[in-house]
Amino acid sequence: MARLFVENLSVIDFSYLDRERGVVGESWIVDIELVGSLDDQGMVFDFGKIKKQIKQFIDTEVDHRLLVPIASSRCSSRLNNDELFIEFPLVAGGMIFHQSPRDSVLLVDAEVIKAKTIINDLQTRIKTILPNNVSEVLINLRNEVINGAYYHYTHGLQKHLGQCQRIAHGHRSQIEVKIDGERNQQIEAQWADRLKDSYIATESHIIEEFELNGIAHTRLAYMAQQGYFAISLPSTQVFIMPMESTVENLANYLADIISKENKAKVLVKAYEGFGKGAFGEATWFKNKTN
Repeated sequence: MARLFVENLSVIDFSYLDRERGVVGESWIVDIELVGSLDDQGMVFDFGKIKKQIKQFIDTEVDHRLLVPIASSRCSSRLNNDELFIEFPLVAGGMIFHQSPRDSVLLVDAEVIKAKTIINDLQTRIKTILPNNVSEVLINLRNEVINGAYYHYTHGLQKHLGQCQRIAHGHRSQIEVKIDGERNQQIEAQWADRLKDSYIATESHIIEEFELNGIAHTRLAYMAQQGYFAISLPSTQVFIMPMESTVENLANYLADIISKENKAKVLVKAYEGFGKGAFGEATWFKNKTN
């Protein structure tokens, strides 16, 4: 038997529902190993096909989707034609409602979302699309090692022409802040805490605010190329931006706030998951009135 590996095959950015944390953005790096006998080319499997066939399968199944543990207490799902409706109660008394095209959601037969559950499912299903000489598929899903502040967030980009238009997908993201050219890890930690498990919302997507079980909730909705999307969640989890919540806008928006709070020139390096993101810059002038 031979064994090959591909590290960093893909990065899957998604969100999942958790009874205590609410909607949680996440980013997992994907490593894979294939075990089997050699084919006529002297290979277990062609590296080129791994990067195309297997990566594409994993991205389609998990990337930019909302993962819902349907065995969680009192979680309910209802499919009406191609529209999927989710109701997900939270421990603190709030509720998450989600409506979207079916392909935007992955229903997971589990009480909680764990990497092991997704690994087992992917390994089983990937094995079925590979040639018979491949006897075993081994997948590892791991977080990036971040030496600094980071946060989990969820968002949806209405105008995006790809999967980012889905209203509940997310990332685990590092943040770096420089004040007058010097990195400030205290401010980084403060913002990571402020944005922890947040839904970063575009203000124009908010259509309603209401109370449920004495808890304030916010409802967001929009029509995008793939269809109609809506989500309601406790308002304490919502961080509102006056513009589309792209990482470029987020970096500039945070830089502007931090600049005003610290009366300084600010550079924000905002990540969107692993290895990508945007810079935001702002300068505070003494003669500004705000």
